Amino acid sequence: MKNILALGILPLLTLAGAAAIAARDDPTYDAVIIGGGPSGLSALSGLARVRRNVLLIDSGEYRNGPTRHMHDVIGFDGVTPAYYRWAAREQISHYETVTAVNGTVTGIDALNNNTLFSVATTFLNGTVGTVSARKVVLATGLRDILPSTPGLRENWGKGIFWCPWCDGHEHADQALGLLAPLGEAAGLVREISTLNSDVVAFVNGSDTPEGRAAAAASFPEWERYLRIHNVTVENRTIAAINRLRDGGAEPADPSLPTAPEHDLFSVDFAEGDPVERAAFFSSFPDEQASDVGPNMGVALYGGRLAADQSRGLVTNIRGVYAIGDANSDNVTNVPHALFTGKRTAVYLHVQLAREDADRELASNSTVARRGEELDLRSVWEKMNPRGILYAGEFDQ
Repeated sequence: MKNILALGILPLLTLAGAAAIAARDDPTYDAVIIGGGPSGLSALSGLARVRRNVLLIDSGEYRNGPTRHMHDVIGFDGVTPAYYRWAAREQISHYETVTAVNGTVTGIDALNNNTLFSVATTFLNGTVGTVSARKVVLATGLRDILPSTPGLRENWGKGIFWCPWCDGHEHADQALGLLAPLGEAAGLVREISTLNSDVVAFVNGSDTPEGRAAAAASFPEWERYLRIHNVTVENRTIAAINRLRDGGAEPADPSLPTAPEHDLFSVDFAEGDPVERAAFFSSFPDEQASDVGPNMGVALYGGRLAADQSRGLVTNIRGVYAIGDANSDNVTNVPHALFTGKRTAVYLHVQLAREDADRELASNSTVARRGEELDLRSVWEKMNPRGILYAGEFDQ
């Protein structure tokens, strides 16, 4: 588990090299976790607690990487995403049976009727390698699909955000812009109605008969609702978004879990005068950040890795689980990512214990089955105490 110490400081410094995989007596891991964000780290922690031999492979790419701070994560409200990952890895480093390395998984092959998986990885130093595992956990995340509008990607996560729970409080009572098609404007206003009252919806040319029909279909009284909230609809085509002030340059009080961030932007158009806004709440599509799941046959549901919530978030491929933003439960926030990682860790461990018990009983016919049978309910209850990451009842 010593490799994870080196990995832990990398987000705070650089992802310049890949840690070597430590030699082990058993060449097959109990599980390989692909992805080192909150869900992957949560799964790693859960499996470490029951001394499973697990490898986490982290590409170093994170959906929340650009944002200034994480919020609504109890105990870590207001820390940077890099610090959170470092703190998690430092804690996990005290468990000897789990390891983490930096690398990008390029392919997964199911072998022996899904009782073994071969995971091919390219490490940051250019070397390639393959490891074997009995189970695979996909914590591969999502990637936001951002328009090519100049200034948008450069300022993403720093005054331009998509999650009001994650970033809205720091821009409350400020002049807010919406970046979304007309059909989504009223729904976005509804989400931030307790945070912002000075709102301009930049619909970027989507105020058309087709756009109005889409708006009516999703929010029948959208136009009246926008009037009630004094929302201005700006239909001109956006040419660029230029930063005028960096709200992160001089934070009000970096020791607090939340503090106002006073950004300022100018929205420039193909014609006419620009409009200034302090921050933007956006709605853009997203996609799977990695194709390794779909490439091995994991089904997609609404663009997400289809996961069975009644069976520990297992996918249609037996032995492969999907957690965090990437899966199909369609909830995308850090507390939920932590929950999904723990839920799968519990279920995966019990499945491995069941398989081990069956093998042990089959290989030792002189032992009475009743006396030696593993009590799976006790295993579930022991590693799944009731608390914030409680994974549910055994018989669900």
